[in-house]
Amino acid sequence: MSTDRYLALRVKLTQLGWPPRSRLGRIAFFILALNAALFIIQKLIVLTGFSSAAILGAWVRFLTFLAVALFSWLGFRWLRRELLWRLRNRLIVTYMFIGVIPVILLLTLALTAFYLFAGQFATFIVTSGAQSELKMLHAANSTISHALAAQLERGAESAELQGLPPSDTNWSNRQLTAWAGAKEIVNAIPPGSRAEPLQPPKFLKLPFEGVVRDAGKLYLRCVDVVALKGTKLTVVSSEPFDQRLLEQLAANLGEITLYTSGFQVRSLEQPEKSGEANSEIAPPKSGGNYVLETGGQPIVPTYTAGSVPSAQSAFDRNVTIATSISVMDWQNGDTNSPAAVTVQTRLSMLYTRLFAALGDFAPAVEFALVAMAIVFAIIELAALLVGVGLARTITGSIASLYSATQRVNRGDLSHRIAVKTDDQLAALETSFNSMTASLERLLAEQKEKQRLENELVIAQEVQNQLFPKEISQLESLEVHGFCRPARTVSGDYYDFLTLNAHKLTLAVGDISGKGISAALLMATIHSAVRAYSLETIPAQSVPAAVGVASESGMVTASGHLANDVSPASLLSLLNHQLYESTPAEKYATLFVGVYDGNSRRLTYSNGGHLPPVILREDGSVARLETGGMVVGLFDNLEFEEGTVQLKRGDIFLAYSDGVTEPENDFGEFGEQRLVDLVRENQHLPLVRISEIASTAVYDWIGANEQPDDITLVLARAR
Repeated sequence: MSTDRYLALRVKLTQLGWPPRSRLGRIAFFILALNAALFIIQKLIVLTGFSSAAILGAWVRFLTFLAVALFSWLGFRWLRRELLWRLRNRLIVTYMFIGVIPVILLLTLALTAFYLFAGQFATFIVTSGAQSELKMLHAANSTISHALAAQLERGAESAELQGLPPSDTNWSNRQLTAWAGAKEIVNAIPPGSRAEPLQPPKFLKLPFEGVVRDAGKLYLRCVDVVALKGTKLTVVSSEPFDQRLLEQLAANLGEITLYTSGFQVRSLEQPEKSGEANSEIAPPKSGGNYVLETGGQPIVPTYTAGSVPSAQSAFDRNVTIATSISVMDWQNGDTNSPAAVTVQTRLSMLYTRLFAALGDFAPAVEFALVAMAIVFAIIELAALLVGVGLARTITGSIASLYSATQRVNRGDLSHRIAVKTDDQLAALETSFNSMTASLERLLAEQKEKQRLENELVIAQEVQNQLFPKEISQLESLEVHGFCRPARTVSGDYYDFLTLNAHKLTLAVGDISGKGISAALLMATIHSAVRAYSLETIPAQSVPAAVGVASESGMVTASGHLANDVSPASLLSLLNHQLYESTPAEKYATLFVGVYDGNSRRLTYSNGGHLPPVILREDGSVARLETGGMVVGLFDNLEFEEGTVQLKRGDIFLAYSDGVTEPENDFGEFGEQRLVDLVRENQHLPLVRISEIASTAVYDWIGANEQPDDITLVLARAR
């Protein structure tokens, strides 16, 4: 195979999705290959006659099922991706879900409800037929009771009372027993039966009618009581609930099956017995929720009558449903063992029974229902077609927008969309054309912005080098500084400058404004402080203010300024330099202090900066306010110096306004809160104190933008 054909084949396979990119796809193909290998091995083992082929067969079936499930899911994902990628297809699917799926769900709900209604109607026919038979038996029993009472009142004493029981065919299968007090006066039994006289149990509430279980069989039974002089007349009538009665109920209905035993009623408030299964039939029972259980035993039908009618059409479905019949045990009054009845019939038979009273109007009702269904289907189809048409008009504009974005993505900013309609999508197309006209200008501005950002990054790197990285700690003083800019670069300044083994210069400042200009001024102050602190300076370069200071011996006889420049003199020099070299609105606050480890004294001058504080071990606080105005705003300024003695454990704390001035709903963070935080943690390392304080400030700011640079300088005498 040539290289070109190989590459073309690889491109084709890649387009078809091979090799699979997703983990699920790789797993699916791996399982398919493993299944194929095991299948081949199984067939070879079958040929050799080994017994392990059955085990491999089980694994092959399991892997086959797993592979089918995975590939089905992959196919669904592919189909969803292919069908739903286009917006038009999505809209059509949306119309289906909005207009068609609810109709299907409603039809399903209606058909389910219709089926359940049909089943309930079928069981209603059976149960109402049984109740009707029971009512007729009770009516006849009541008539006989009063007739017997009338004869006994006239003095008749013979057990063969005239005209009792009735001679109609319904009584050919019934038993009647009459008691005058405790004396049996009538016991009419069906021919060929050896039934014992029916004695009402003592627990029975009279009069009574219902279905009872006596000697394992079901009966329709009723009891009436008539008061006589000195006694009472009790008449009991009973009719077997058997095949004959079931045949009557099944006439013109379908197949009816009676289960006389095998069920038990249990309250849901009682725990279920182990090993027993529950039935779904729940007979009505007052005073709680109950279920009907089968006890896990197979249920055997007692009687079956009738047959399922033949279907009249393809839609004439079979309806099967079950119900329960409440049964009382004649011996002990137990009602927890009901009987069950299942009914199987056809919709056409139920329709005939339900609409029998309509006569010739039934076909008209059926025609009206079918016509309504057809009209509804036509309206639904028309709505779907209109929706698809609207989707085409919408997606046409969206397709044009998509094509235009593809061309813009390739760099063709001259492409314009042809606007053909006058709607909101047309306005969107016009806006897109306006956007493409602005992209070139925006790209040029973006390049310029990127250049500035790169310069800011470089400035940030340079500024980071200005802050002290490695601090030479004195034997009697440890120091730490921290600065977090509000923007890329900072206008805050701090520095630690070791003069010798026992002296250290501390400087903390804040430049007016933010951004690049403040950062440049900060770099100027940094270099000036270091230069004035470490290098000798020619006398002719010292301004007049410094010349005044030289009278006190600050300038050497050779015309050079001594290295040991006082903080006040240093501020005077910086003030003159900034005043001469910066715009009028630019200035800085600056605190400069020189610590002498031999005497443990800090000599300082504060040029308008927030006064640093000394936190004493005894709890007192000293503010370092001695100095003068801000640096660089006015020329020829003189600054005062102050001196403070540091004891072991005292903490020097300097900060910028970015620490104390952030606000939230509770007001400013404030100096007192900062002092309290440092005091609470004054025995921790300075780095840890700085972290706690800065974290408290960040939490105070919350989700708001950091308003100003945050700078903390800490020193502790030791």
